[in-house]
Amino acid sequence: MTPSKNKAKTLWVCQECGTSHPKWAGSCSACAKWNTLVEESVAPLTRFQPAAVIAASPMTLSEVSFKEKPRYSTRFPQWDRLLGGGCVVGCLGLIAGDPGIGKSTLMLQLSAHLALEELKVLYVCGEESVEQTAIRAKRLGIVSSQIYFLSETNFELIQAHIEKLSPQIVIIDSIQILYKPDIPSAPGSVTQVRELALSLMHLAKKMHITTFVVGHVTKSGEVAGPRVLEHIVDVVLEFEGDYKHGYRILRAVKNRFGPTDDIVLFQMRQEGLSEVENPSQLFLEERIQESTGSVIVPTMEGSRPFLIEVQALVASSAFATSSRKSTGLDPNRLSLLLAVLEKRMGYMLHRSDVFVSVTGGIKIIEPGIDLAVLMAISSSFCNRAVDPDTVVIGEVGLGGEVRSVSRIETRLKEAAQMGFKRCIIPQRNLKGIQVPGIEILGVDKVEQAIEYLKL
Repeated sequence: MTPSKNKAKTLWVCQECGTSHPKWAGSCSACAKWNTLVEESVAPLTRFQPAAVIAASPMTLSEVSFKEKPRYSTRFPQWDRLLGGGCVVGCLGLIAGDPGIGKSTLMLQLSAHLALEELKVLYVCGEESVEQTAIRAKRLGIVSSQIYFLSETNFELIQAHIEKLSPQIVIIDSIQILYKPDIPSAPGSVTQVRELALSLMHLAKKMHITTFVVGHVTKSGEVAGPRVLEHIVDVVLEFEGDYKHGYRILRAVKNRFGPTDDIVLFQMRQEGLSEVENPSQLFLEERIQESTGSVIVPTMEGSRPFLIEVQALVASSAFATSSRKSTGLDPNRLSLLLAVLEKRMGYMLHRSDVFVSVTGGIKIIEPGIDLAVLMAISSSFCNRAVDPDTVVIGEVGLGGEVRSVSRIETRLKEAAQMGFKRCIIPQRNLKGIQVPGIEILGVDKVEQAIEYLKL
């Protein structure tokens, strides 16, 4: 790509990070990605004129009157919990995820549930025709006279339909396909996405419409478009999962009206997505007991505990350079933990290939599973199975020390509820912890945990 000779005022915008450049360059100076700069015309500046000027004066906290914002139930109990009690009236939410993960399916089911609450829903299917969307709705068993479908990409026409129809719910699928005619740039560009987000925000607040916007993601997994898109919206939800598994996770990254860093677990079925009420039972139902390299760990996602299985396989390497592969775990974290195990326990792992996997196709980023990963690797290396009634919790430092983790009592109660009899936890978490039905053992170092498990 070479710079255009057009003398009109333009900027070169990186499609990966959204950074603007005054002139063309081979790589972006901010994210160092190559061939990502796209030429965009600068829209003429217009003075913003509010619809009405309201005189405002400073107020103290005691003078402010607090009113609870009304909410709509999604008829997804766990999703209502994730949002803090339901959809807030006038809220602007963003749902992002990989292509084909099921965002449109989730939005159609959400539309059907909200329509059952006698709410008027406008579903803007810009990427598909109305007929194609209707076929998917029929497959999901959705039949409702409260859902209106609109296949349009011109935002001015969409806004006219919204003002005429006056729906309580608007779903935009997706924001990257819409465009404003007065902005001289392609749909999905940084300028278009930014201006569309601002217009949708003003429209949602002005007409008290709960709006959900579907967003695409880049190759690196971040939401496509400018970073300001995530700042403008009230709620940011990430929809993720493994294509080879039927599980999907809806994660709250930002929420102005409820908790953040919480999740909802869905299972993809023929009839659509259904919520999973007991994730621990679902993840452990295919577990094989007395298997080497297998350890159960209670993990936390937001405020919700559930048990997962960490599997490890240590095999002799046929090459001079051994392999370290992980699924659902940060590869850099795995390399660090292997170095700790080699240094503190003297295991000759540099001659072996090490593979670690978190079952169920989910990704775990919290450090509380460090000790379980080390125990799974030790179990496979020594070819000795871990007691199937034991769970392991703990963060591991570079010195081989086992550090404390958060919400230890919630994790232990989940393990006891699932029938486990013993738990190895950090020594610092041992104070004042009493959970009936489970034996608790505290450890300070990795060596003590290996000794307790007789590896």
